[in-house]
Amino acid sequence: MSPRPVTQDDSLEDFTARSVTLEGTTKTVHVGGTGPAVIIMPEMPGISPHVARFARWVRDAGYTIYMPSLFGRDGVLLDAQEAAGVFKRACVSAEFHALAGKGASPVTGWLRALARLAHGECGGPGAGAIGMCFTGNFALSMMLEPAMLAPVLSQPSLPLDDPTGIESDAAELTAVRQRLEHDDLTVKAYRFEGDSFCQAKRFEAYRRALGERFLARVLPDDAAASEDLPPFHRAFVTTPHSVMTAHLIDQAGQPTIAARDEVLAFFKTRLQTRQRRKT
Repeated sequence: MSPRPVTQDDSLEDFTARSVTLEGTTKTVHVGGTGPAVIIMPEMPGISPHVARFARWVRDAGYTIYMPSLFGRDGVLLDAQEAAGVFKRACVSAEFHALAGKGASPVTGWLRALARLAHGECGGPGAGAIGMCFTGNFALSMMLEPAMLAPVLSQPSLPLDDPTGIESDAAELTAVRQRLEHDDLTVKAYRFEGDSFCQAKRFEAYRRALGERFLARVLPDDAAASEDLPPFHRAFVTTPHSVMTAHLIDQAGQPTIAARDEVLAFFKTRLQTRQRRKT
């Protein structure tokens, strides 16, 4: 597949836009590929050309992609003003808990149902998921769904007002850790060293909560792209941040490409070669 430019709108025509109703709520989900299911949740301000590029990498590695539209305009390279509006609306939406003390975002219940649906449609041992930035912790909350086997947290940024916090509450973290230990699963996580939205304090909180089941990778800041960034990142993201998307350097040998390939290998181990432990 020829690479598409990430500096212009993406039509997403190689995905099928499905209207999916779960838990009484209907959302558009862009679906494409064959093989086990992987849920790809967009970062702010939505399914950007960079997010779509990452989804195609995963799809082309042998997976069926389910990419839900959670905010923004799908495939559109938003200008800074519109992107800021998307961010502000998400912060006050009842679907998301952007601030500390509120627990997991309510939308994660819908996403667990999506993982269950996707696994039922695609088969295989189970489903994977990756959340990024605003949606970073969602993949962890989705581990309460038995079909979920491969969670990836890329620069999880909530709660916005507590760099030491985790969006999941104590009860959810305990339940997730028990699931990870019972089924011999792990959580992959990524951040840049100097990221102001996802700091070292947050990863330390995940380590305390999940123990050896939390496998973190911290990339050096000089491994982040600094040119051709989308307007939202140029205006509001002043440190290296988006490991798999906007700050990824698409060149062989780059640390961000190595991180992407590590995620693909993680999905392969869990979803294509691993058999679910029998209870």
